[in-house]
Amino acid sequence: MGDKAYGSANIREYIETNGGSYCIPPKDNTKEPWDCDFYQYKERHLVECFFNKLKQFRRVATRYEKLSRNFLSFALIASSIILLK
Repeated sequence: MGDKAYGSANIREYIETNGGSYCIPPKDNTKEPWDCDFYQYKERHLVECFFNKLKQFRRVATRYEKLSRNFLSFALIASSIILLK
């Protein structure tokens, strides 16, 4: 899944040659638009909103923790708090 800015022919071709599939909506000014599953594309928006909420926790956004295990622990705690709201 990607934003409209990543819908160039080169990127789409690269994804397909590596055995992947893409869900990138075409730009409004595209001469030959391709099909896009907008239901799947909306799921991307939910993930982006979740990361935005996660960054509201200052400790996660600025990464005060020096050890990656401590950072992961706090990120999991913050994720739990978000999901329980």
